[in-house]
Amino acid sequence: MQKSQRLIQLMMMINAKKSFTVRELADEFGLSVRTISRDLDELSGLGVPIYSVQGRGGGYRLLQERMLPPISFTESEAIAIFFACQSLGYFSTLPFGDGAATALHKFYHYLPADIKEQIDRLKDRVMIHSPFRPMSADILQTLMQAVMVRQAVTISYRSSDGSSQRHIQPIGLYASSGYWYCPAYCFTQKDIRQFRVDRMTAASPNESLSIREDIASRTLQDMPGIGDVEMKAFEVELTSKGVWLLETDTRLGSHIHRNSDGSGVVRLEIPATDVNFFADYVWRLGEEALITSPAEAVQWTREKIESMRLRYT
Repeated sequence: MQKSQRLIQLMMMINAKKSFTVRELADEFGLSVRTISRDLDELSGLGVPIYSVQGRGGGYRLLQERMLPPISFTESEAIAIFFACQSLGYFSTLPFGDGAATALHKFYHYLPADIKEQIDRLKDRVMIHSPFRPMSADILQTLMQAVMVRQAVTISYRSSDGSSQRHIQPIGLYASSGYWYCPAYCFTQKDIRQFRVDRMTAASPNESLSIREDIASRTLQDMPGIGDVEMKAFEVELTSKGVWLLETDTRLGSHIHRNSDGSGVVRLEIPATDVNFFADYVWRLGEEALITSPAEAVQWTREKIESMRLRYT
């Protein structure tokens, strides 16, 4: 076996073991302790985070942030991965810390010059856009960590009813229109609820709460409507000017159904909890838009119009 192949296999093995002795590796590879020791020194010099454990029963351990072995990609795979990672940069906040940015930098740095040139030609010409929504990266990371280690979280949450503290067991995270959502079991409400992460003002692990195994086994795919959230049909009639104003809108533009005279209708499903938000979103269009459903959005708009009328009387 060539040395380069041996080093790759050695890296894969210690990634799997996490803790080991030189003798164990020597026996596994059929080599001398001295040769394996030299290989470990070389891997350490390449950046593999190995450290020695002193005392009885010592050996070597791998730091929590492990190094992954080299992976080969075709040209088309390399370009696809680059732009998939780059698209994450359009989110204001990610649950991965700086990992996505540093991974993209490393990936691009080691690409062949001709592939870099092809990617450079596509920069700012191919993108997967997401609206910018400010929120806490620390809270996102806390929620993702809770999903990975199967742990409950205590959050401070802002809703239309005010601020409250909730104890939740996160099921997952997903992004839509730039917002991050966390379907979770709420120990307070004793039911599954969907939480918008930008409405969380604090989040911390809660080790005192025992998780529910039936909730831990669920995924986003198991949940109709994502988290059993009630959905409403949202419909807005638009004048031709209304269509023009909304056609480039990142939230509603893709849901416009145009009529032959230039007018149109917006149709989409929205969470029942966001009805007022969408009604307010359309409010800015004034007489160029008419909400026709759901009834709650129509009533909310009528009340807002009456409130404004009284204010200017």
